[in-house]
Amino acid sequence: MSRARAAAAALLAALSLAACAEFSPDGGMSVVAEKVRGGVGAEAVKIASEADARRVRDQVEALLREPLTPDAAVRIALLNNRALQAAYNDLGLSEIAAVESSLPANPRISVSRLAGSGIVEWEVKLLGDILALGTLPARREIARQRFAQAQQAAVAATYRLALDARRAWVAAIAAQEVVAYLEQSRLAADATADLMRKLGETGGATRIEQARAAAAYAEIGAQLAQARLRARQERETLARLLGLWDQARDLRLPPRLPALPGAAERADDIEAEAVSRRVDLAVARQELAIVARSMRLTEATRSVSLLELSGLYDTERDPEGRTRRRGFEVELEIPIFDGGEVKSRRERETYMRAVNRLAAKAVDARSEARGAYEAYRATHEIAAHYQNRVLPLRRVISQETLLRYNGMLADVFELLVETRERVASNIAAIEARRAFLLAEINLRAAVIGGGTIETMSTPAADAPAGGGGKH
Repeated sequence: MSRARAAAAALLAALSLAACAEFSPDGGMSVVAEKVRGGVGAEAVKIASEADARRVRDQVEALLREPLTPDAAVRIALLNNRALQAAYNDLGLSEIAAVESSLPANPRISVSRLAGSGIVEWEVKLLGDILALGTLPARREIARQRFAQAQQAAVAATYRLALDARRAWVAAIAAQEVVAYLEQSRLAADATADLMRKLGETGGATRIEQARAAAAYAEIGAQLAQARLRARQERETLARLLGLWDQARDLRLPPRLPALPGAAERADDIEAEAVSRRVDLAVARQELAIVARSMRLTEATRSVSLLELSGLYDTERDPEGRTRRRGFEVELEIPIFDGGEVKSRRERETYMRAVNRLAAKAVDARSEARGAYEAYRATHEIAAHYQNRVLPLRRVISQETLLRYNGMLADVFELLVETRERVASNIAAIEARRAFLLAEINLRAAVIGGGTIETMSTPAADAPAGGGGKH
């Protein structure tokens, strides 16, 4: 084969390799959308045009016309949250980097001219990086795995937002329910304080009884102010996650949290399910595969870091005539001071780091799954205890205390103490249901990944200050 044919063959091979590097039609979003649909049951949509934005805006407005359900909150968040759209843009950038890494190195042309003593010499060089061309298939496979890893990262970001939106929905409604209950309690305390004040004017109530009734009313008012502040903050957290701009004030929430299920679900293989489904483990596995392939590539090329082939065309013209010469030049770096040991050691350490990180994540995943399931069952038992035991007993105590007070067998102090305890128990029951619903979401997060496990809170810790105090 002549040198011209060899050069043409090399150029054709480079062009064919370049043709294999193409962008996907949707920026890799089809894989993300499919996994998100299976993981959280919602659509992942990338807004890439004004038509997409208009369509998303119409869907969000339609969902906001009704009281917000948890599924609607997730759908709005995935459609409307701009931080998630930025994560999808990161995926697009990853694809660009992958395609860029899959392209052969561009050839270079060098032209030189020398003249003197009536002699003019022209030299033209066409240089190509043979080493880069030879390792292109391996580098392309690494780039493909990097892009797949970026898709998993986009899935993780979507999971994280969906789970955060569900948590925010639960927290906002629980805070709103506490406010509603405290408003009712404050009306009752106001009536009691007003009755004591009128009885005091006629001599039917002592001064200390009037003060106790007024203090109870004032304390519930303080609790109500704290609860309203918390409700506004939780509502704003939800609005931020949903990406609401003008519609935040019109957000309509259901008045109460969902009912407690009769029994907690069993999950005997929760640890195995978490290890097989968690998206952060999938990202770590892909990182390990990428590092392994990169290490093999480094081992194969450790002693050669520069190998270039140049085609030469030289023309020399003097007063007696013109001489043309053709040839080639190979440039190879001599590995005297660096035989590739540095690169090789770096790759081995990087590989072992990826192995250890994957193992640590697997241990964490199993532990988080066990902990999340224990929290799920425990919070269900606590919420059911409040619902089935504490609140019915509180109703009996309230009825009997009121009967005793009407029959003049109990004084106003006993009535006020019972009121405070009833308020504290009802708020604790709401917080127990909130804790269970959050634990249910955290269990889901522990299985599919994409979200941090929220520290579990107890009803007593979350109850407004002074909610259970006995005076």
